[in-house]
Amino acid sequence: MDLLCKMLLHVAQCHFSRFSGSIHLTAFQGIRCRPRSCITAPRSQNTTPCLQSRLSWQQHLPQAGALGNSPSFICSHLRQAQPSAARGGYESASKHFNPADVEVDVAGRSFLVTGANSGIGKATAKEIARRGGTVHLVCRNKERAEVAKEEIVSETGNQNIFLHIVDISNPKEIWNFAEKFRNEHKLNVLINNAGCMVNTRELTEDGLEKNFATNTLGTYIMTTALVPLLEKAADARVITVSSGGMLVQKLNISDLQSGNGPFDGTMVYAQNKRQQVVLTEQWAKAHRNIHFSVMHPGWADTPAVRSSMPDFYERMKNSLRTEAQGADTVLWLAVSAEATKLPSGLFFQDRQPVPTHLPLAYTHSPPEDEEKLMEVLEEFSQKFKSVAPRM
Repeated sequence: MDLLCKMLLHVAQCHFSRFSGSIHLTAFQGIRCRPRSCITAPRSQNTTPCLQSRLSWQQHLPQAGALGNSPSFICSHLRQAQPSAARGGYESASKHFNPADVEVDVAGRSFLVTGANSGIGKATAKEIARRGGTVHLVCRNKERAEVAKEEIVSETGNQNIFLHIVDISNPKEIWNFAEKFRNEHKLNVLINNAGCMVNTRELTEDGLEKNFATNTLGTYIMTTALVPLLEKAADARVITVSSGGMLVQKLNISDLQSGNGPFDGTMVYAQNKRQQVVLTEQWAKAHRNIHFSVMHPGWADTPAVRSSMPDFYERMKNSLRTEAQGADTVLWLAVSAEATKLPSGLFFQDRQPVPTHLPLAYTHSPPEDEEKLMEVLEEFSQKFKSVAPRM
């Protein structure tokens, strides 16, 4: 069963019983769903006419009332309604791209990319370097990071590439790094790309669940610690690399560290990615002088996908996006003047804003839950800030 099917089953098990009667997970097991991984977006004031024309789920809603208890109906029609996040989807969407959007000179502007030693992070850093930007690579593994830096410098000829070794799952390291960085550098664009999908429950040395520590708390601390620096910059931006997997998750603030019940790394990752979307929306409200965005890169052939989702990779490897294709929207959000003409706080795929909820899935959370998430993360962050030793 491919990744999207697993996620759809989760949605069905948790939510569809609200309108179609009880649907047991076992009812889906015999369905032969094609391994096509993608996200969906209903019509919205935030979507363009071009994107809206690709979305057809509304026509299926009348049928859903009568046929919603059919697993094959749910799976097939949700799939039909979704623009592909695999390579074919990118190739189709890119026909409408304006190449001039990213054919820009960003010399003099400073970019910080986390998780930049491989995959989408490295591809993004390399493209920014080609355009003359000063790039700060924030990586965990020094050896791999040095290789990545040498590759970027060699291929782009840009010498303004700087390396910082930081473990994004370690809050104290992030605070120490950010304090030092604020005193020594300027920053125009922060790209939160570092992330992980750990499939068994592991705790960091601080007693934090590894996925939460990296994907959510690490992203929160890095961003909030650098906001004061960004607020001094012209055309400041923050881009967070999320995932379409978040579409199957409703924000759950009751178990942020996944300590209750069976541990499912795929769903924990999806929950973290939902949290990143909420963070982006909240930051956009709080910091009007910075343009925040969050995005789904599509399913790309990266080392992280190969190691964290080997079964998914084997099924999808011939149709996955390249790293550069996965990084395209990150680059567009980071350098294009067109990106900041759109409101802050939106979720993007293929240079288009797309909705943050699947049709038929009850994943909207009340405002008080979103505010509580921010409060809890702030409490966590201050705890680790107060005990952080000086470098």
